Amino acid sequence: MTQEEAFYIGYITKTKGLKGEVQLFFEYDEPGLLDLDVVFAEINGKMVPFFVSSCKLQNNNTGNFYFDDIDHIDKAQALVRKKIYLPLTKMPDRSDEDFHYNDLKGFIVSDETQGELGEIIEVNEYPQQFVATVLYKGTEIMFPLNEDMIIEIDEEEETLLVDLPEGLLDIYLSN
Repeated sequence: MTQEEAFYIGYITKTKGLKGEVQLFFEYDEPGLLDLDVVFAEINGKMVPFFVSSCKLQNNNTGNFYFDDIDHIDKAQALVRKKIYLPLTKMPDRSDEDFHYNDLKGFIVSDETQGELGEIIEVNEYPQQFVATVLYKGTEIMFPLNEDMIIEIDEEEETLLVDLPEGLLDIYLSN
C-alpha cells in the first residue's frame, strides 16, 4: 500500500507500561467510526501494517493500543512519533452535508485584495490546521485554511474566497 491509497488518522505519542502498549493521538474527527483492526505506520517512507490485538479509545482523542508482535517497550518505542494511516477503502462514509478542507483540492482561490490566485493543488493536514498550496505566478504559496481566512466557499462553482494576511504573498514572491 502507498500513502496515496491511505488516509491519515493520527500519530503515536508515547509508550505505556513495559508490555508494548502505545498511545495514539487521533487527528481524525470521529475515531469511533474507524475500523481499527489493522493500521499502517509510515516508516522510512513505506506503509508498514500493524495488526491491532486490542485497543481502548479514550474521550480525549486518544486510544491505547496493543499490536501483534509488539510485546515489549523497546519494540513499542520505535513507533513513537510515527504517523498512522488507514486504507482509503476503510474511510467511513460521509453524508453529503459533511465538508472537509481536503475537499477544496481543485478549487479556484481568489483573495479579496489580490484577486484570483489559482487552483488549490494540494491540501495538507498538519497538527492543529489544514494548509492549502496554490501555484501563483509560477511560485507555490501556502496558507492555512481556517475560519479567519475563508470568507466564502462555493461548492457548485468550486471557488474559494479568502482574505489572506497583508504581506503573505510578498513573502513567497520576494525570493
